[in-house]
Amino acid sequence: MSTSSGGSLSVGSGGGSTGGGFGSGGTAGGGGGLSASGGGTSASGGTNAAGGSNAAGGTNAAGGAPNDSGAGGSTAVACPTTSELKAGETNETISVGGTTRSYLLHVPASYTGSAPVPLVLDFHSLGSTGAGQRGISGYATLSDQNGFVVAYPNGIDNAWNIGPCCTTSRTVDDLGFAKALVAKLEGQGCIDPKRVYATGYSMGGGMSHYLACNAADVFAAVAPAAFDLLEDSEEPCHPARPITEISFRGTSDPLVPYAGGASSPPNGLNVTIHFLGAVGTFQRWAMLDQCTGTPSAADASGCQAYSQCAGGTEVTLCTKQGGSHDPGDPNLGWAMLESHPMP
Repeated sequence: MSTSSGGSLSVGSGGGSTGGGFGSGGTAGGGGGLSASGGGTSASGGTNAAGGSNAAGGTNAAGGAPNDSGAGGSTAVACPTTSELKAGETNETISVGGTTRSYLLHVPASYTGSAPVPLVLDFHSLGSTGAGQRGISGYATLSDQNGFVVAYPNGIDNAWNIGPCCTTSRTVDDLGFAKALVAKLEGQGCIDPKRVYATGYSMGGGMSHYLACNAADVFAAVAPAAFDLLEDSEEPCHPARPITEISFRGTSDPLVPYAGGASSPPNGLNVTIHFLGAVGTFQRWAMLDQCTGTPSAADASGCQAYSQCAGGTEVTLCTKQGGSHDPGDPNLGWAMLESHPMP
């Protein structure tokens, strides 16, 4: 699939420029070694879904308490009698395939364990950490405002293994880690399995793309920033079902070329990867989601979307003209995520 520069997109609002290896946690930084012609970010938003009421018999409808954003009570979720999740922020671990993995967990003060809430996994950039991602992504604030739980996983080698890239060890099972983390949190608290989402910045955006491609049975929708899909021969993408995806990209990204093409990770890994580019990724997701018609014109935030897609899904590309290697807009990202629960 060919890529294009998408030059007709309007300027979107968005974060400041960042640097460092597929991104270094959102602070300005040198480096990287990935050449690019750049790009920007922003996103089309969605509407808040109405919360539901508790169902009879001890189970709760998906979307209950005033501070729990919900899917309108469309599915019943049995909450644990005693929730192990407690309001606050803690460093946690989980064993996956005999390897201890770690993550930062943020549970909002509104969480009571009596009504199901959404879960967001928020993935850091190459060279960063879960704590670093927590500091730049904006999802902790949205968690407190909207009543959902956020987990910030830590990658081995401060990287994620997504096909040909980018952990030093090629046997790291980050797909298994993400799935196991979701299962653990669903077992510990009242998490709505139809409202589990992934987002991420830079290589963390790559990880959220990877989960959409390989775990669409677990994740309802994804919101990657500053990363694109790779060529199918390098990172096959064949999701189990259509899945909503919103990308945030900058036309002047010096690390992940907006137009796509060959690039090498800046952590010294001896591999060359090939990006589809922002528009190529947009078109690829539209094909995977069986979208029809043409995308909408770019709005004031630089976002254009395919909205006539299978299963009620949407595919959106938000471009910031002149934007660099920028994090996505969390408000627009969350609005899109929460409006697309698992069917």
